Amino acid sequence: MASDHPSENGADEREEDGDEEEEEEEEPRLKYQRFGGNVPSLLSTDAASSIAIAERMVALGTHDGTVHILDFQGNQVKEFAAHTATVNDLCFDVEGEYIGSCSDDGSVVINGLFSEERLRFEYHRPMKTITLDPDYSRKSSRRFVAGGLAGQLFLNTKNWLGYNKQVLHDGEGSIHAAKWRTSLIAWANDAGVKVYDMANNQCITFIERARGSPRPELLLPHLVWQDDTILVIGWGTSVMVAAIRTNLPHRTNGVQKNMSVSNTKYVDIVASFQTNYHISGIAPYGDALVILAYILEEENGEKDFNSTIPSCPGTAQRPEVRIVTWKNEELATDALPVHGYEHYKAKDYVLVHAPFTGSSYAGGQWAAGDEPLYYIVSPKDVVVARPRDAEDHVSWLLQHGWHEKALAAVEAGQGQTGLLDEVGSRYLDHLIVERKYAEAASLCPKLLRGSASAWERWVFHFAHLRQLPVLVPYMPTENPRLRDTVYEVALVALATHPSFHQLLLSTVKSWPATLYSTSTVISAIKPQLNTSSMTDSLKEALAELYIMGTQYEKAFSLYADLMKPEIFDFVEKHSLHDAIQDKVVQLMMLDSKRAVSLLVQYRDMVSPSEVVGQLLHARQKCDNRFFLHLYLHSLFDIDSKVGKEFHDLQVELYADYEPRMLLPFLHSSHHYKLEKAYEICVKKDLLREQAFILARMGNAKRALAVYINKLEDIAEAVDFVSTQHDDDLWEELIKQCLQKPEMVGILLEHTVGNLDPLYIVSMVPGGFEIPRLRDRLVKIITDYRTETSLRHGCNVILKADCVNLLIKYYKEARHAIYLGSMEEETRGKRVNVASAPIIERATNTRVMVVKSRTRGNGRCCLCFDPFSIQNVNVVVFFCCHAYHVPCLQDGSDSVGIVSQSDDDNDDDGGSRMRCVLCTTASG
Repeated sequence: MASDHPSENGADEREEDGDEEEEEEEEPRLKYQRFGGNVPSLLSTDAASSIAIAERMVALGTHDGTVHILDFQGNQVKEFAAHTATVNDLCFDVEGEYIGSCSDDGSVVINGLFSEERLRFEYHRPMKTITLDPDYSRKSSRRFVAGGLAGQLFLNTKNWLGYNKQVLHDGEGSIHAAKWRTSLIAWANDAGVKVYDMANNQCITFIERARGSPRPELLLPHLVWQDDTILVIGWGTSVMVAAIRTNLPHRTNGVQKNMSVSNTKYVDIVASFQTNYHISGIAPYGDALVILAYILEEENGEKDFNSTIPSCPGTAQRPEVRIVTWKNEELATDALPVHGYEHYKAKDYVLVHAPFTGSSYAGGQWAAGDEPLYYIVSPKDVVVARPRDAEDHVSWLLQHGWHEKALAAVEAGQGQTGLLDEVGSRYLDHLIVERKYAEAASLCPKLLRGSASAWERWVFHFAHLRQLPVLVPYMPTENPRLRDTVYEVALVALATHPSFHQLLLSTVKSWPATLYSTSTVISAIKPQLNTSSMTDSLKEALAELYIMGTQYEKAFSLYADLMKPEIFDFVEKHSLHDAIQDKVVQLMMLDSKRAVSLLVQYRDMVSPSEVVGQLLHARQKCDNRFFLHLYLHSLFDIDSKVGKEFHDLQVELYADYEPRMLLPFLHSSHHYKLEKAYEICVKKDLLREQAFILARMGNAKRALAVYINKLEDIAEAVDFVSTQHDDDLWEELIKQCLQKPEMVGILLEHTVGNLDPLYIVSMVPGGFEIPRLRDRLVKIITDYRTETSLRHGCNVILKADCVNLLIKYYKEARHAIYLGSMEEETRGKRVNVASAPIIERATNTRVMVVKSRTRGNGRCCLCFDPFSIQNVNVVVFFCCHAYHVPCLQDGSDSVGIVSQSDDDNDDDGGSRMRCVLCTTASG
């Protein structure tokens, strides 16, 4: 169906300018479809003349007098051969159980659709209109109104005697149209339109036909009840909207009314306008109107409003369906290419609409299932029009290339969910054609959603276009999860060009390793390792792939080349200490402190010779000697013998980078060449190190000369001489110091405890001036006295300690040692120590108990029997006397040596055993 753009006054105007710009096409409000089913075959041998719509069916009247009952697909359900001439009008009751028809044969026929009931009324003049009581099937009165060329409007009512025919109105010409709604009947005759109230049995208004309009028999009036109180009138080129009101007793808009009844209804004209076309039908459209317009021909630039037929046969224009507001503002215009339109007149068309309340109409849209249907009838064609729904809106946007608007409409919930797939596919196709690959890729998650097949299809399509890298960031990894091959194709595509390597790295890190085969991707990347297309990002991506495949050593090698800071943690995590031996330089360049610690810790795996060799021959631009110094220094701190073959090199490194540490190293190490070390120290002017090396080489005098002449440090010289234990060196020290008076004074200060100051003074020649000699002599004397006092105090303390230790030794020597017998040893610990008083005393006096199987050849000092003869316990004293326990017990009692004298009491007050012989001798 074609669609034109109307101007504000409803006329089709096309302005031609030299700079004409194409206006944006306006979307149609209606969509059209030819009535199918049996209708085309019926109209191939007949012509349609009238139509009526019920909630469940359609009635179509033809010129041969037949009434066809059709379903909404156009299939014929019933057929009534009701008349012998053209069927001029049809009408259903509200329930859709009866259909009334009238014809030029002068008859009115009412057929029951669900019964065999059929009524026929003869009026003997052509009947042009019929309308049934809306409650025809529910009331026994079975009322209907009919009229025609006789000029009388008949009200037929059934009573107990039959049908009563009452003339509601006559005398104003033919009755052309009639419509019944609730209790109101509206009809049109040659004079105008009248409205009759059946409730009050009175005519409530008369609306005069517009002046200058064509004769009604040439251009029929059209009446439509929009609801119970709104009547729409279309006649010729005039449109009026009348509102039925009550209880307002004043006169409005020139409408005549009866003032005698207080609740009398009256009519208010709420809208009225003229058109520049003939009205072939009219119907409500929400808060607007649908008009079937018959376009007038123009003569000398003006339209002839009095013409109702084409000036030349076969030149009529296509009828148009126009949607206008009550103020005649055109909202949409569609030209209908009906069959044979070139030969039709305005009255050959009919427009009716299916019953609808319009209550669901809001914002220019109807709720689903509540859309009104419009039937446009021509003699050979029936076209069904309906408001365009959301899916139609989306399809129209797609047809005009407005894919983004179509997508927005679908996302807003307009149309079925499945429509998103079609919109998405067409939108993506459009963007691909426009080469807007990045935009297309960004929309894929929204458009493809959870369809794995759709995702895979578009991935391969982007790959075919060599634009897959722009799609990779949007590819799903779950919900849906695609085939392994799809992910592998994507990653390989990223690896082919250096500009996508960073994206490859981020993708490898973000995608789970379970999505694809890492070996496949690795095989695609490895050929690029030694080419110009290799980048750091590609290396890192390859390392990540190696990690996913648990090939940690290969990953470590790449991380080392990339100088990744986390490489040290990586080594510890995966125990790759064997792998670091080839990457010493890289590790040192990355973090020398952690690298040194790692290399020293695992020196058994990575030998010092390997580390030193790699650092000495490093190709990278770095301070390899400094790294070597750090490594050897840490290695020496841990183990001075490991790496001893590099101590000569280490001397040089200390001299270059850390001279303060060289002297301690020279002291600690014995694995460097003295001559070479001395040359290095001379070259670097390291004096103390020179002196130390000279001393180690045996040239103490030259070393002393360095201290005195170059360092001018007498204190160090004195310390040096004192460590050499060489009297000649002292003489040399004094000799060289005598060359400078200040040095003699300093020498005097530092020789206390090492050399007699008087000897130094005696060697000073007469008249030799020594600065601050008096103060220094006072200090020497004071220091000497202090030293003497300290020595005396130390001697006193030493003597006291010796006496105390001797006393302690004497007391310990008087203690006895108890030796158990062989029998006691066999009994173990079952022997009751308390049974032997002597043993108890020995225990109380802290006697050391020694158990031994060996008795030797000793004898008891009282009975003189060898200890091996008697199997009894033995006590041995530190004076080397030994006794049998019974002998000692008897001998002690007879001599009386066990006493509690003050001299014999120990510090803890306990009694002690005494040797009989020693005690007797002392007594």
